[in-house]
Amino acid sequence: MDEISFSLVYEHCSRGNLSDVIKYSSVMLDWDFRIHLIRDLVNGMIYLHKSTVKVHGMLTSRNCVINSRWLLKITNFGVNKVCALYNHFKPPSPEELLWTAPELLRDPIALSTGTQMGDVYSFAIIMQELILRSDPYPNCGLNAAEIIERVRVGAPIYRPNMFGAEAPLGLLRILRNAWIENPVMRPSFQEIEKLLEQSIKGRNVNIVDHIRRIMEKYSAELEAQVEDRKRELQEEKQRTEMLIANMLPLRVAQRLIAGNPVPPEAFDEVTIYFSDIVGFSHITAKSTGIQIAEFLNDLYSTFDLEIRKFDVYKVETIGDSYVVASGLPTRNGRRHAGEIASMALELLSISGIFVIRHLPTVPLLLRIGIHTGPCVAGVIGLIRPRYCLFGDTMNTASRMQSTGEGRRIHVNPSTKNVLDELGGYDLQSRGT
Repeated sequence: MDEISFSLVYEHCSRGNLSDVIKYSSVMLDWDFRIHLIRDLVNGMIYLHKSTVKVHGMLTSRNCVINSRWLLKITNFGVNKVCALYNHFKPPSPEELLWTAPELLRDPIALSTGTQMGDVYSFAIIMQELILRSDPYPNCGLNAAEIIERVRVGAPIYRPNMFGAEAPLGLLRILRNAWIENPVMRPSFQEIEKLLEQSIKGRNVNIVDHIRRIMEKYSAELEAQVEDRKRELQEEKQRTEMLIANMLPLRVAQRLIAGNPVPPEAFDEVTIYFSDIVGFSHITAKSTGIQIAEFLNDLYSTFDLEIRKFDVYKVETIGDSYVVASGLPTRNGRRHAGEIASMALELLSISGIFVIRHLPTVPLLLRIGIHTGPCVAGVIGLIRPRYCLFGDTMNTASRMQSTGEGRRIHVNPSTKNVLDELGGYDLQSRGT
């Protein structure tokens, strides 16, 4: 030690200080454990007050540390007295004074050395932290300097609000006696020890066994939480897979989910369906944006349910256009033309009885075009990937729709040839 500085060396306590344990060790702080910590603190202060040190002088939860066996140890005792002896006493900050007794706040000389009854008051503030599991003076709406000033003035007496505190009544009585304004009326730590034993009725807790039981319980709760999270993850995975499966063909979605690439694939023969709504511009002119969105959602949700009955894949909807394909990505021989034709007849029938909610008197005229031919299909993009179709077959099917008529299904000769081969379909020539 020299005239400039000195150092204190203590045993390393791996659990940190009491303030951190109070705020961050939620699994540990049941009442058995809190009583154990209070008892350790009381016993330590009894020993300290009987020793040559006599007074701690700056007892706070930050100066109480917890070792690896969960035993509480007291540090920094007598530091103020040594600092005052060497004229190095530094006035504490308002935050450091939150544990300080009112009589010491009024007497700077006594503050520099501390008193035994001042230690008792500091102990009461630590009890408040343990009982409420909070910092000193929680939720009071004042900063540290304002709190200290009100405690110092003492008219009226100002203490942490313990209203509604859930704690054994014996502990609350000890706390209130320990922070009485008149220091002479505060109990000594020997008296606090007796009151504590009376309040807990001789309850003796083996802290090692207690911690083991708590950790076993915590482990079981943690395992249950892990199982819950695993179940939630599995459910989320299923929802994601279902969403992907709704966005992409099942076979393609399964490959993507498995992390496998989906290269573009050529198909020798598929059948493509295009449809739009005749007079859609007139409908939009009589409708708001929300009404248009509701109308198309009603119509195409109905279509989506209906096409599940067929071996088809919904490619996309663009505005009022509805695009469906058959024969890809899973080939189905030449049935693709029949699947699309039968589906088109069903959708045409549905559109004939569909009622537009906001325009119930306006008839819905569906115009349909179908073409059969080769195409290439592949997944495009990483964000919101799409299964896209390319080739003249798509363009021809679109032209068949645009040159068709309302409530008619316009098919290309290539589709007619396949339907004739399949049988069961009656087609009429439109002429040249």
